[in-house]
Amino acid sequence: MTLPPAARRAALTVHVTASVGWLGAVVVFLVLAVAALRSTDTAVIRAGYVAMDLTARLVIVPLALAALASGLVLSLGTAWGLLRHWWVLIKFGLIVVATVVLLLQLGSIGALADAAVGPGLAGGRWREARISLVVHAAGGLLVLLTTTVLAIYKPRGVTRYGRRQVLPGPPAAS
Repeated sequence: MTLPPAARRAALTVHVTASVGWLGAVVVFLVLAVAALRSTDTAVIRAGYVAMDLTARLVIVPLALAALASGLVLSLGTAWGLLRHWWVLIKFGLIVVATVVLLLQLGSIGALADAAVGPGLAGGRWREARISLVVHAAGGLLVLLTTTVLAIYKPRGVTRYGRRQVLPGPPAAS
């Protein structure tokens, strides 16, 4: 099924907006994570983890899901296809993995936010979790930048399925 031009442009607008928003929100999250990790000011630490929890739940997750859904609509509704080109398949796989990791990290982010508003962050008990947020945010940023590069450069290479689509069968015998 091919999307009509107006629907394709609408889906593309949603996809680009969600993807750019997701990228920007992850940058903000990373800045908050680094600031909260490095700070010795209790107010900065508390505010950082509460802001990260809100950012993750109310901004990053919805944008990630919107980018994933709109990317799926675009891949299935355009000539690029989901399984025809390696760059589309790799980009989709990276986005799925990034979204799953994000959803799995929500518990840790919420726990840190809860500990930050109480006396729970005192001592080194949460140090590994705090470092993990920085590492995961940096990794997420790297994944999103990789998908951006793939979307812009569209490296050549079709999958086995894509080759069958382009070359539907052996030439007819003469």
